[in-house]
Amino acid sequence: MSRRTAVLVVGLAAALPRLAVVAVERGRLLSGLTEKSDRFARTLVDSGTFGFIPGVPSGYTQPLYALFLAPIYWTFGHSWAAVALIQVAVATGTALLVYAIGAAVATRGIGVAAALLATLNPYLIWHDVHLNREILDGLLAALVTLLVVLSVQRTSIRIAGAAGVAVGLAVLGNARLTLLPIVLAGYLLWAIVPGNRGAWAAVALVAASVVVVTPWVVRNRVSVGCATITTDARALWKANNPATFEILRHGGWIDQVPELPDAPPWPELAADRTLSGKPTAVDECAQMRFYQGKVFHFWRTQPGEKAKLAVQAVWMLWRPTVGLEGDSGGTLSDVGRKVIEPVYVLVLYALAIAGLGRLPRRYLAPTILLLAYGTVMAMVFAGTMRYSAPWDFLLCVPAALGLARIAKAVRLRRAVT
Repeated sequence: MSRRTAVLVVGLAAALPRLAVVAVERGRLLSGLTEKSDRFARTLVDSGTFGFIPGVPSGYTQPLYALFLAPIYWTFGHSWAAVALIQVAVATGTALLVYAIGAAVATRGIGVAAALLATLNPYLIWHDVHLNREILDGLLAALVTLLVVLSVQRTSIRIAGAAGVAVGLAVLGNARLTLLPIVLAGYLLWAIVPGNRGAWAAVALVAASVVVVTPWVVRNRVSVGCATITTDARALWKANNPATFEILRHGGWIDQVPELPDAPPWPELAADRTLSGKPTAVDECAQMRFYQGKVFHFWRTQPGEKAKLAVQAVWMLWRPTVGLEGDSGGTLSDVGRKVIEPVYVLVLYALAIAGLGRLPRRYLAPTILLLAYGTVMAMVFAGTMRYSAPWDFLLCVPAALGLARIAKAVRLRRAVT
């Protein structure tokens, strides 16, 4: 298969199923499980303020997805077609990056197989065209992985710096990745020989990520009052309190955790009250510290409950079924969630295990490292397929190798018989 044919096959496999979902969903794409980035983007376009309401800056979300949506809204209005088609293009780009990873660590054929396994994930086909920040998580995760692999292959400080830029952008899209530059720097320091070149590559990655993230942190310090990526510590508290375990065990999600009676109104609620004619002010930084204090208190005083939550989070992150929090509703979605996705995930896991032993060291180590990092972060916060699916491509390269191994065994058996 030529490179051009490979790119065409992967591109069509990524785009066509998602376009079919767009044709079915249409106007529902912007009205299902919309996240607050949509509101931030519309406020930014309408008033120039990054926040819930004009004139009141906020840091209550990671900024990347809102900044991705804002130019679309500014150019095309609040258009489901524009958002969906651009997100289809992003998903196609992610699939091509996975192809490039597979080709870099194995062969072009393995790259195509890995990209097809990754992009034909039923959950992603559905989720990628709806409003969700994970569409960018997946793109940047694949880009980071490719650049890290190439920086080791070529012992390149420049590519490591480019990886740092990608990691910085990923942090701005998902605050759970804040420590990832340090983790990847440690890997480069270990993997690149000679050691002094590995040290410079590690420094380049960390420095580039800091350069990307710092302007946003400074913006929050100046406009909101505290140097942080996001002031939304309330989300961390919802995942770390005595009510969380039972709610999740019975199929709920952390948004159903009861509010604290002594808690101040969170920024979104304060904005809604203000817009309804009941002006409500909120100190986001004080509220952030309030919820952080509640979380640390919970960890100190109830370590056993936290341990239960950590184990539960790992299961919820890697289980083959989709929780209700990842669903946009509808009969087609129900079939995908209850039947198609579990079959896909179980087959992917089986193939990945079969191919793990054939995985080159330069990909095996970062694969284990990145999957372990995501798992640890789920133990700190919460787990769901929504958070693991953008990283499932890491399993698709060994799964493609496993598929090739099975195909070879079948061919040999047929030749013998």
